[in-house]
Amino acid sequence: MNEPTKTISVKRRKLLQLSPLVLFAGCDYSAKGNVDSFLTSFQKFTDWTQEKIFDPNKLATEYSDEEVTPIEGFRVNGYDTDEPDIDMENWSLTVEGLVKNPGEYSLEQVQSFPKKVMNTRHCCVEGWSMIPKWGGTRVRDFMKSVGVDEKAKYVAVECGDDYFTCFYMPSFLHAQTLLCYEAYNKPLSLQHGAPVRIVMPTKLGYKSAKWLNKIIVTNEKPGGYWEDQGYDWFAGI
Repeated sequence: MNEPTKTISVKRRKLLQLSPLVLFAGCDYSAKGNVDSFLTSFQKFTDWTQEKIFDPNKLATEYSDEEVTPIEGFRVNGYDTDEPDIDMENWSLTVEGLVKNPGEYSLEQVQSFPKKVMNTRHCCVEGWSMIPKWGGTRVRDFMKSVGVDEKAKYVAVECGDDYFTCFYMPSFLHAQTLLCYEAYNKPLSLQHGAPVRIVMPTKLGYKSAKWLNKIIVTNEKPGGYWEDQGYDWFAGI
């Protein structure tokens, strides 16, 4: 990343490191209820802070082909070891909520837009990262085609393995958020999320949902599989 990017990242980390001290000042946190209340308040604060800091025009670093993780190192990760039973031939992507043209869209329709190929870093919350070569349709191109209400606040997605996650609209429409159907110039394998997954290099890996089958646009803040268990809702990096 360039130097301005580093400066912004450091400022954000410093802010999030100092904010608990501000919120704790004057609090009696000896009781469990107070601790839980503080943690909930702090989580809301960090989400609010990340939302305000997020720049929809700021791009994640894209790497050269020489820097791409070899395909042998293209890791498989997920909260469940079982792959879902996906009907590849009849798969469709359902779009609901605040859009002009809700409905079901085929893989061919998803792939009908200009393909974006990018080498971006995938960062797992567990601490590891890799740089795959991704290929797919920009989410914003697809969502504009279905008449998304760009003033809507949130997007929820659901997946073939019952996983679900959530986004602020500006993050979802970021130029590097993909409806990804290729990796390393080949169709996605089932274990990596075929036929279509989300790829979002501005977020931690649990936002890059595999086996995508539904997108819901809403003004009501949705939850997520990990978010409902206390993981960061915004999950920016």
